[in-house]
Amino acid sequence: MKIATRLKFAQLICIVLLAVMAVIFARTTLQMRAEVAKAAVTGEVLRAAAGLRYLSLEYVQHHGERSRLQWLMRHASLQQLIASNGSFDDAAELELLADLRERAQSIGGLFGELQGLQAEGERAPGREAILQELEARLTGLIMNRAQNMMSDAEALSRLNRERILAAQNDAMTASAALGGLILLVVLVAMGLTIRSVTAPLSRLHRATEVVGGGSLDFALELRSDDEIGSLARSFDHMVQRLRQTTVSRNELLQANQALQAEVAERQAAEARVRAQLARMSLLHQITRSIGERQDLRSIFQVVIRSLEDQLPVDFGAILMYQDGELVVSGVGVRSYELSMALAMGEAAHVAIDQNGLSRCVAGELVYEPEIATVDFPFPRRLAKGGLACMVLAPLLAESTVFGVLVVARRQAQGFSSSDCEFLRQLSEHVALAANQARLYSTLQQAYDDLHQSQAQVTRQERLRALGQMASGIAHDINNAIAPIGLYAESLLETEPGLSERGRASLQVMERAIDDVAATVARMREFYRQRAPQLTLSTVNVNQIMQHVVDLTRARWSDMPQQRGIVIEMRQDLGADLPMILGVEGEIREALTNLVFNAVDAMPEGGVVTLRTRHVAQLDGAEGAHVLIEVSDNGAGMDEATQRRCMEPFFTTKGERGTGLGLATVYGMTERHGARLAIESEPHKGTAVKMYFPVAPRTDAVTDHITALRPAGSLKILIVDDDPTLLASLGNILGADGHRVTQADSGQAGIDRFREAEDAGQGYEVVITDLGMPYVDGRKVAETVKHIAPATPVILLTGWGQRLIPDTDDGPVNVDQVLSKPPKIRELRAALAKCTMSTTD
Repeated sequence: MKIATRLKFAQLICIVLLAVMAVIFARTTLQMRAEVAKAAVTGEVLRAAAGLRYLSLEYVQHHGERSRLQWLMRHASLQQLIASNGSFDDAAELELLADLRERAQSIGGLFGELQGLQAEGERAPGREAILQELEARLTGLIMNRAQNMMSDAEALSRLNRERILAAQNDAMTASAALGGLILLVVLVAMGLTIRSVTAPLSRLHRATEVVGGGSLDFALELRSDDEIGSLARSFDHMVQRLRQTTVSRNELLQANQALQAEVAERQAAEARVRAQLARMSLLHQITRSIGERQDLRSIFQVVIRSLEDQLPVDFGAILMYQDGELVVSGVGVRSYELSMALAMGEAAHVAIDQNGLSRCVAGELVYEPEIATVDFPFPRRLAKGGLACMVLAPLLAESTVFGVLVVARRQAQGFSSSDCEFLRQLSEHVALAANQARLYSTLQQAYDDLHQSQAQVTRQERLRALGQMASGIAHDINNAIAPIGLYAESLLETEPGLSERGRASLQVMERAIDDVAATVARMREFYRQRAPQLTLSTVNVNQIMQHVVDLTRARWSDMPQQRGIVIEMRQDLGADLPMILGVEGEIREALTNLVFNAVDAMPEGGVVTLRTRHVAQLDGAEGAHVLIEVSDNGAGMDEATQRRCMEPFFTTKGERGTGLGLATVYGMTERHGARLAIESEPHKGTAVKMYFPVAPRTDAVTDHITALRPAGSLKILIVDDDPTLLASLGNILGADGHRVTQADSGQAGIDRFREAEDAGQGYEVVITDLGMPYVDGRKVAETVKHIAPATPVILLTGWGQRLIPDTDDGPVNVDQVLSKPPKIRELRAALAKCTMSTTD
């Protein structure tokens, strides 16, 4: 008999035994599944009974509507659970299940009586003692019957466990018996096979060793009719064929090894090419992105954000080299929290140590695979934040290092040689783009200077250009001052225990922030006449004078005294001055500029005089006016200077001046319908006089607007790429009781809004910044309105009026527009209007 026939016969017997075992296992498994299902039902009953006890106690203690509804829901679910016999078939189980139904029904009736006692107590207060006694008894009955139900459930559980153990024992006994039979069959088959196979295989093994050693003069000569004999005859035939070949074994081995080496080399080359292509694609993407930008901050943010998203890195920052030290100029959004922990926020100063930073500033790319082993200040600082390796890439322009790109990962030896080469190439592109941005800035400045020198350009066109330029920088300025204004206003509102001096200081800060914001928003309006939408209120001129003295005290008192110079501030204020109509912040800012000009005109010290008077009649004008005058006894101006002093960008202060001070004053007087007169002589001083019309007595202009507030807590999504402003808005709105979610980019805001809508938990209001990389506020608003048209969108913009056209129409898909820095009362009013319009 052939070996295969023997093995097939043994295999057939094993299959039959395994099938019997499978049938037994299937039957046991079905039985155990049924018992497990019963155990699950029993556990649910036990938890429901325990829940009824807890909810009954909670209802008796508090009589809350919520506890009552939860009790009824739990009782209903319990009744539904035990309503049918299910898989319970044993008599003892059915008896326990019947007891559970009876007790569940009894508990429901007792709880109904307990609810009736509460209603009876409300109708008859005089029976309170009796009702309380009845309530205690009913509670005890409910507790006892719930405990009985728990006992019945535990009894059911014990029965289930016993039946599960019995099924397991049966399965183990059957498995042991059938396994023994299978083992016996296998051993018998192996014995018969080994006896007829071992000796021929040993001879075949010996023949293989001989032939493998290079000797082909060997033959097995086995004559059996089984598979071993057939194999031996084939082996002898193979040896005969090998004798006829002329290729040696060593040559075959060498060719095979060479082929394997070539395959491995090609695979490694393909992997390197794929990695290089990915790096080149990322480098091309970053280069295109930064090539479209002309300001350093935007370039740095794009570079770091791309590295965080696609390289990726755990920490990224760009440091500028200034005056022998490095200053943090840009930090990634994802690296913001870590940068705060490492004291490396924007504008932070980093000393240059003698290891990595000094080598990088010298123009060398530095890679530290394990910074924990480097004993220098900067690597130790990164190691404290959990970072393990870093790369420092110099930013060179015209053979001069002007900055350092810092990237780090939390994994030791986390950067490969290709990563370091990519960062070196990226630093060259970033340096080139940054240098082009600086050259562009220099060229723009040269163009502006040339533009100023053109005599044929009128004053109105200069003012229009100024407004357009101001709109371009408004975003960065407003982003920077927004957190200051928000927190100052919040402290004044929520901290009643502030000292008078602290409160006064915060009020000065708040007025200063308002003035800066108003200036940014108003610079574009210089070329216009008085704006028709200008909101005027009654202004106390003498009070503004005192504010100006407080705001400028450091400029005319503290700073000159440090140089040993004394400037005296005099106030000659008229008594019982009438009110004027105007914007207090604009007037205060104009007076502040005039005081600064007066101080600059007295480098050796002198006297600045603030004067107010009531002018009953002014030549060429109707009605009474109020005079506001700022004079000094400084250097004065000649006639040529006086003719050009109100032109934008004209200055006599050199590098210290911007040429916008008197232009601001001129624009303010034009918008207020006031007159401006300048009297000056060289070496005798300058007096700037402004005449404002007196406010009509019948005008009912209020200076304070009652702040609107939303009716309740709102679920708000805030989208902004500035982490500081994002945190301040979240803190302020969270303090008002709103549920705030933050997103640090336009795409992240869209993703979170879509996820909330898909989950059925949409946001009630979306607040988004306008200017963000990749996906701006317009795209966010459009997507929000497309997904949920009824959701209000509030748009924050640091560009002021640049967003909104000169018509009264607002931007598409936006319900409210707030200029940065936003005020708390403006945010509240916008939220209230949005929620009211949504309700309507």
